[in-house]
Amino acid sequence: MNDLKTSVFANQFSHIYVEKGVMEHPRTAQVLRRFSNSTVVECSSYKDIFCRSHQEPSTQRQSRSLILAQGNAAIYPGAKVCQSMGNEHFYYTSCVMNCIYDCEYCYLQGMYRSAHMVMFVDLSETFRELDKLLAIHPVYLCISYDTDLLAIEPLTGYLAEWCEYLATRPNCTVEVRTKCASAKTILSLPKLSNMIFAFTLSPQEVISRYEHSTPSLKLRLEAVDKTVSDERKVRLCFDPMLALSDFETVYRAFFNEVFETVSGEDLFDVSVGVFRISKDYLKNMREARECSITYYPYTLTNGVYHYDEETEQRLFSIARDELSKHLPSDKIFFWTEC
Repeated sequence: MNDLKTSVFANQFSHIYVEKGVMEHPRTAQVLRRFSNSTVVECSSYKDIFCRSHQEPSTQRQSRSLILAQGNAAIYPGAKVCQSMGNEHFYYTSCVMNCIYDCEYCYLQGMYRSAHMVMFVDLSETFRELDKLLAIHPVYLCISYDTDLLAIEPLTGYLAEWCEYLATRPNCTVEVRTKCASAKTILSLPKLSNMIFAFTLSPQEVISRYEHSTPSLKLRLEAVDKTVSDERKVRLCFDPMLALSDFETVYRAFFNEVFETVSGEDLFDVSVGVFRISKDYLKNMREARECSITYYPYTLTNGVYHYDEETEQRLFSIARDELSKHLPSDKIFFWTEC
């Protein structure tokens, strides 16, 4: 295992809250051993910590707490702001809530009023619920929407457990969305045809300004290259594209840089989306963080805030022009629904 007290975990989890019901769980013991210097506090429910009122997420991000809780077995239909990638039976689930990274445009700031992380220590109930769905139809499942599972795999071991489950469920395909650059972690996992590693890529200008604590574009591209070289299924996610003041220059240079490292022929597919957020989430984000992302003058359509049509189409046009040089149209997916 990697040293959990360095890199992305530095200065995190000085306090670990543990629900009474999972105090004796093997995964709880494993986590507590790795953070032996943390203060451990027993609680009756993760909600007592995570959902309490009057929290200050901006302060909490400086040193998050970790909360270990009973399993969350819920499997949800994919939201309309997410891309189904053409899959009819599109779902997502969350075995961890909140992310170790800090991206200013992230919807989690609007979804949760806390920056602390909740880890549900038992996946068995989730697997049982998923088996019920698989008995009815195939499932396309996103497991890394509400966190970055690859980035915290040294802590959780969840991807290894998902691999074990998927090895005997060929009718279940899982997407692992990530900004992590740890190809070493990916290559340590079993190679499965029904697991897709979906790397979110942004121009370095966006990473430096908005994607705090995340790996650089160079490091992400190196991880992509190593992953495709190992013949894993890789999706590149250019999402969200942002309306920077000079976005045409920035994004055209960005796409050129990406495909200087990665061959389109090696990719499973790519997805493209512009920034969009539900009305309620943006309201919460504006209360939690004042920045150019939250206070942009968006257009509201059917409860979703997004850029005006002209700006959206200009962004999509850039992506379409550049991506069509490297991939066939049936491998390029655009989010266009509001």
